[in-house]
Amino acid sequence: MHLSRRELIALSATAAFARSFNLKLGVTDWNLKQTGRVEALALAKRIGFAGVQVSLGRTPINDHLPLTDRQRQLNYMSESQKLDFPIVGTCLDILHVNYLKNDKLGQQWVREGIAATAALGVEVMLLPFFGKGAIEERAEQDAVADILNEIGPEAEKAKVILGIENTISAVDNLHILERAKSKAVRVYYDTGNSFGKGFDVYREIRTLSAKRICQIHLKDNLNYLGDGQIDFTKIMRSIAEAGFKQWAVLETETPSNSIEGDMKRNLTYLQRVLKETPPA
Repeated sequence: MHLSRRELIALSATAAFARSFNLKLGVTDWNLKQTGRVEALALAKRIGFAGVQVSLGRTPINDHLPLTDRQRQLNYMSESQKLDFPIVGTCLDILHVNYLKNDKLGQQWVREGIAATAALGVEVMLLPFFGKGAIEERAEQDAVADILNEIGPEAEKAKVILGIENTISAVDNLHILERAKSKAVRVYYDTGNSFGKGFDVYREIRTLSAKRICQIHLKDNLNYLGDGQIDFTKIMRSIAEAGFKQWAVLETETPSNSIEGDMKRNLTYLQRVLKETPPA
């Protein structure tokens, strides 16, 4: 059977699009209700995820982050090796308490977090900016960018990426990255956060591109994926068009209070979307 030129082009585009969907799907330990617990790895694997993002801890132990403790690090690394299941990122959740924009302790935690993340053999550390720690104003964004400019070389040396997650626009995030002037500083993009603020998430993912996004949180706030207002077929197409091929991590809620059931439902839905989404 001979195919027409148009059919050959269509087949080629479909194949290229499928290759661009080389996404790996992970999950957060806190949405598994296993914050800071090594048991999150086995649970995430049992549900069917490919990796897990772990919390560094927001309650200090002896004035240090819990996961700076070497024995805790070894426990995580041993479990990861035993299960053949990767830790795909960390979260510096103590920044919900000590805000990086105006608290010197925040800077200390970033430095400790870099060391802990590197010790775990993990590449990406999420820096959250929410609630009273949000960076909605330009002066706040500049303050954070200047701090990251100072700390950036330490992260680069440790081979750790600092992923900023927030509620501001792609344009404002680009401003921070340009001012920080560090290849270690990137955006940790979150579909639910941005959509909830009224931003065009599909366009923003393409605007930031794979060059500036280190990882992505997938969620539609309190909804099951596919049941809310976010079009995840369009999300996946935007991710592919942005050239992003790293980790997408589910930060989804459990409406029925069945952690395994609800997480499996969301994961299965995304796997189907990845399989069925046609090329743009």
